[in-house]
Amino acid sequence: MSATTLEKPGSRLFPKITEEALDDLRARIGVKIENTAEPWCYEATRDNIRHYAHGIGDDNPLWCNPDYAARSTQGGIVALPSFLFTTSRIISGYVGGLPGVHAMWSGADWRWHRWVRRNETIRTEAHLSELVEHETTFAGRAIRQVYHVDFYGDGGDKVAEAESWCFRTDRDAAREQGTKYREVKAKPPRVYTEAELERVYKLYEAEEVRGATPRYWEDVAAGDVLPTMAKGPMTVTGFIAYAQGWGGLYIRANKLAWRQIRNHPGLGIKNRFGIPDCPERVHWEPEMALMVGAPGAYDYGPERCSWLTHHLTNWMGDDGFLVRATSKLRRHNPEGDLLFIDGKVTGKRVEGGRHLVEIEQQAVNQDGELSVIGGGTVALPSRAG
Repeated sequence: MSATTLEKPGSRLFPKITEEALDDLRARIGVKIENTAEPWCYEATRDNIRHYAHGIGDDNPLWCNPDYAARSTQGGIVALPSFLFTTSRIISGYVGGLPGVHAMWSGADWRWHRWVRRNETIRTEAHLSELVEHETTFAGRAIRQVYHVDFYGDGGDKVAEAESWCFRTDRDAAREQGTKYREVKAKPPRVYTEAELERVYKLYEAEEVRGATPRYWEDVAAGDVLPTMAKGPMTVTGFIAYAQGWGGLYIRANKLAWRQIRNHPGLGIKNRFGIPDCPERVHWEPEMALMVGAPGAYDYGPERCSWLTHHLTNWMGDDGFLVRATSKLRRHNPEGDLLFIDGKVTGKRVEGGRHLVEIEQQAVNQDGELSVIGGGTVALPSRAG
């Protein structure tokens, strides 16, 4: 039975993971991917950078204000580190194989080698690097599908590299047997008081972009705490704002939507009008999200990864450089959730002439439930020069 064959007519809504399809996928490990969907952005233009930054709620003038950036130590606009999500569908979760089986972007490990500058064209190379089987409370059996992507700039040099992974899950099992969100689904919708919202608004008002004031390596110590960053309250409007900057994986209109589903039938899941529509609508259509076992319409994985890097770039300032960042998603952020991101310095060292600081991060929702863990390595300026 192929991965797109239903077990019995009417018994399942979606295709399931099969050994035959997994064997086909394993044969792709290490093989360079030659054909994939074109990226949302080929070039780091002023507008592309700003749209992505605004999509995650980041108004840092180093990537959003040409006059400010021209006066900065960078001498002009540079792309925020997470902008590179727009230049590769693979790093953003465009997984191959297992057609019709749900994919949830779940984490990444990024390493940046230099800033991407305004108007620079980015070229990528990618391959499937690993398949790992897991047993989960969300859907039982799940397959973690890991991709490696290299990013090259105008000079042909590698500007960054990363691994990202998606969990492939049986949608029917997640909906009918998954236990992870049983209690969440049973709760009535959360309605916030003005006092609860005011906590978030005060964090937004106090949010500091370090900017032109250098944060020197000598002034940082293990145990230092980063300011709490708020994200939310989650709304479908916010999810769409991210998709505007990032591009989405499957958002297409009219003939292009028809062509996509014709070429990839597993992407055509019928909506309430009987029209085949993309699985990405789990991010704006609560009914679709519930069908795949999620607690409701939820945020994008690369979006949450980008929130963590936003937390770090705010802290490091214009003279800092984000060397590495990791993120591992632990649960969905459904519509209505709040998120509070915290970080702590865990160590510092000098390596290869660079003054590095290690930071751990985690984010919890309004109920104190762990949403994502991560961290980063930041290179800071030194008073010693």
